[in-house]
Amino acid sequence: QVPRAPSHPLTGSENRRFTNKHSKKALKASLTLGILLGMFFVAWLPFFVTNVAQAVCDCVPAGFFDVLTWLGYCNSTMNPIIYPLFMRDFKRAMGKFLPCCRRSAEPRPSAISLSMRNSNSGLRAATSLKNVL
Repeated sequence: QVPRAPSHPLTGSENRRFTNKHSKKALKASLTLGILLGMFFVAWLPFFVTNVAQAVCDCVPAGFFDVLTWLGYCNSTMNPIIYPLFMRDFKRAMGKFLPCCRRSAEPRPSAISLSMRNSNSGLRAATSLKNVL
């Protein structure tokens, strides 16, 4: 989301608070991206280097090559674990779809409310649906 410019000019303390809040978000996003990219390079770089070495000299044992391939696969399984740890929005979205991650305070939407929310018929259809039920 891109923050909208305020309609009135900010005072000095409001401006610092606004800047500080967004710099914290940018720092957290950079940290998350750095962790994801770092894990990607640690997991997949040995595989690609070994793959090139195998093409040049045909000297890499098959078992070692399989271990490096599985290391890359393990990186792919770590992404769904890393995202919820560092991204609150991702955690909220997953909580809506996975019953094991849903908070007890959040009501589970009924099929009728989901269908009404997804339809473009608006309030008129909601009142007629209540009359039918």
